[in-house]
Amino acid sequence: MLDNNHRLLDRELAADDPWLLDANPFERERHTQMLRLSLLHGSITNALEVGCAGGAFTERLAPHCQRLTVIDVVPRAIDRTRRRMKDLPHITWVVSDVQQFSTDEPFDLIVVAEVLYYLNGVAEMRAAIGNLARMLAPGGHLVFGSASDATCRRWGHAAGAETVMAMLNETLIAVDHLQCQGDTPNQDCLLARFRSPVRPPDLSNCLR
Repeated sequence: MLDNNHRLLDRELAADDPWLLDANPFERERHTQMLRLSLLHGSITNALEVGCAGGAFTERLAPHCQRLTVIDVVPRAIDRTRRRMKDLPHITWVVSDVQQFSTDEPFDLIVVAEVLYYLNGVAEMRAAIGNLARMLAPGGHLVFGSASDATCRRWGHAAGAETVMAMLNETLIAVDHLQCQGDTPNQDCLLARFRSPVRPPDLSNCLR
């Protein structure tokens, strides 16, 4: 059953271009920088995209992956993106919450952008980060993006980029970061790339 955040997402996804992810120059630049960070490590064997919205970034990432798993908690998002991608055979589609999704095969790239602030509080964000870190292959990379703490709190969410990046630093190694800034206060995104240690991370802090 969808909570209020998920109902809101489902309603917004009924629009032709939700959040202007295709039409807005700021969003296009954000996706360009996300893709650049995603490809810095070279070829991508097995990737996970968390939260596909209308598929604008999926369309850019998919050609660079041998295998891509796309998850979203809102079925409408998966349906829209799957149609947009014409059901390419190397993409696996899953309706799932980021806290609950699991797989035995590790990912060498995980992309999670503009997603975690929809969770119900910092404890759920921490749980999601712990789950993602467990699925990241040793030496694999996670690309994260979010509006800042101040912007997310203005939108009514518990926290944003700075809070989540501090949590990610507890188990992963920060490699790169940058800021995308548009023309309005709402066009604000921090992007960062993290690397998993060669040894499995200590996830005890994420499980508290």
